[in-house]
Amino acid sequence: MRFRQVHLDFHTSEAIAPIGARFDQGQFQEMLKLGHVDSVTIFAKCHHGWAYHPSEANEIHPGLSFDLLAAIIEAAHDIGVKTPVYLSAGLDEKLARRHPEWLIRDENDQTNWVKGFILPGYHQLCLNSPYLAILIEQIGEVVSRYDLDGLFLDIIGIRKCYCHSCVESIRRQGQDPRDEKAMRKLWESTYANYTTKVKETVQAIKPGLPIFHNGGHIARGRRDLIAMNTHLELESLPTGGWGYDHFPLSARYAQPLGVDFLGMTGKFHTSWGEFGGYKHPNALRYEAALSIANGACCSIGDQLHPDGHMDEATYALIGEAYREVEAKEAWCVKATNVADVALLTLEATGLHPKANVSTSDSDAGAVRMLLEGKFLFDVIDQENDFTAYKVLILPDYVAVNDKLQNKLVQFLLQGGKVLATGWSCLDPEGTRFAIDLGVGYVGTNPYRPDYFRPLFNFGSCREASYIFYSQGQKIKIAGGTELAHRENPYFNRDLFTFCSHQHTPSSYEYGGPGMVESESGIYIAWNIFEDYATKGSLILKEAVLYALDRLLLDKTLQTNLPAQGIVTLQHQQDEHRLVNHLLYATPIRRGKNIEVIEDMVPIYDVQVSVRTSNHVKNVYMAPQMTSLTFRYEDQTVYYTVPSLKCHQMVVIEYEVAKKEEQVH
Repeated sequence: MRFRQVHLDFHTSEAIAPIGARFDQGQFQEMLKLGHVDSVTIFAKCHHGWAYHPSEANEIHPGLSFDLLAAIIEAAHDIGVKTPVYLSAGLDEKLARRHPEWLIRDENDQTNWVKGFILPGYHQLCLNSPYLAILIEQIGEVVSRYDLDGLFLDIIGIRKCYCHSCVESIRRQGQDPRDEKAMRKLWESTYANYTTKVKETVQAIKPGLPIFHNGGHIARGRRDLIAMNTHLELESLPTGGWGYDHFPLSARYAQPLGVDFLGMTGKFHTSWGEFGGYKHPNALRYEAALSIANGACCSIGDQLHPDGHMDEATYALIGEAYREVEAKEAWCVKATNVADVALLTLEATGLHPKANVSTSDSDAGAVRMLLEGKFLFDVIDQENDFTAYKVLILPDYVAVNDKLQNKLVQFLLQGGKVLATGWSCLDPEGTRFAIDLGVGYVGTNPYRPDYFRPLFNFGSCREASYIFYSQGQKIKIAGGTELAHRENPYFNRDLFTFCSHQHTPSSYEYGGPGMVESESGIYIAWNIFEDYATKGSLILKEAVLYALDRLLLDKTLQTNLPAQGIVTLQHQQDEHRLVNHLLYATPIRRGKNIEVIEDMVPIYDVQVSVRTSNHVKNVYMAPQMTSLTFRYEDQTVYYTVPSLKCHQMVVIEYEVAKKEEQVH
């Protein structure tokens, strides 16, 4: 997979003409060179439904008079740039208006994305309708006629649909369309049928051609859906609503799967479809560095002007980031992540049935704490090998079935430790803990919010009663050691008993243990990660970091990098080296929902220690090739990075132990 990709949108209305009038192969090539681009995903069909090439399976855009797709492929290949080809699969506005009966409908017979045909926007088509046959024919035509390097199919996934085709299909099976369980099976089979037909079509023409189906989110725990792709593209535009925490969560799940993947951001100030919007170059530098630090290749979204002229400002901007990536690629290929901690993603396990919530921010809150605490971690599902990690985090609502309980027991027997919070580790009935955490279950705590009183000194927090906003569980000691206890408020806030502006103060009354340590690990009795995602209170993070430090006595990497910094450790086994990535930037909020990176503030004298049993022979900064003074003792290498601005790689080369010669 190429490291420096551009995803070039071209969603162009039929009301615009002419199309591609200013396209010039030489200018196109110059812009790719300016941007240091080595792969560009280009368009065969857009959301409006038009083809950008002569077509019998579709209709060429009415404003286009030549084969734009062929011209772009020729220009890119001439300078060694790959050209995966894009087709809009879920959206086709031309057909949506001709065949509204093929559109996805909700229970109230309303369309999506846009409801009805009064407001401007697209409408999504159902793949359980005659549209699927047309789409497959369009795909087959492009694959057979053009020298493409991959296939990117957009706006696609398992879709909830009550269109006439879906209702009729379920009734033919003798089932009730009002039965959502039966309908979900239909929606699953509709998507599986689509991916199967795509694969069969492509394999019959160009075996081995890369295929990716983009639904905007890689569902953690759905390895069957992931396997329908040859690689993954993690769409994560920080300024487009995803934020800067989204990509690390997705990447730390994707890399352990062992599939090629890339991180997709955009050059836009906001999100897709923005003309005339530009990020600060430092933002793209950081986002590209974040991708390679997490074992991913890079993709930056752009949108070509209808006249076909590549925007020089855009490719100068992209070049600021990709010039650096190009210099760093050698230290990023075939890398695996080094991790002490695994976050068992709540998305893959499902919410505890007694939790009575529909959504949770627990995964996001946990990842933010791990990043700020400088822990090396992966995000895993139940199919991962738990014993590859020292500590396993079960965040807030993890439902524990028999299979998971058995895996947890084996993990603990082999010396692993668990950090569980809130509902996690409670049996499905919510009456007892599925594994021994040194506590007994009493019930859901009647007070919310209530107070956390630590029995230890830690971090920047002092002894006090700290407000915890999330729901807590009432527990009792059953062999464990109390690390913190709960304090009850005077009463819950209601119509007749309330105090002050927000909530009732602590009564100092002992409410039972709140944080307990046992041989198995540590249990915290609140939904602490969800609380951190929504409230961000410092005490929440300090409590978790204290717990992890107690459980992880032989932490692989330690550093004094400030909280906003990010650290990863990648292993290039074939090259006999570890690569320590250090990043630092300070996203700020501009407008209502846009996070922006502008200034890059240098950080000086970043101290790092890395535990490794391999004897270290050399430490240097890459790509500068500047040697660093280091010492190696007690299986730990120590070094200091003089200054860090945005991103720095430190390469730790080690000696490979020679095998003893066999004596015959």
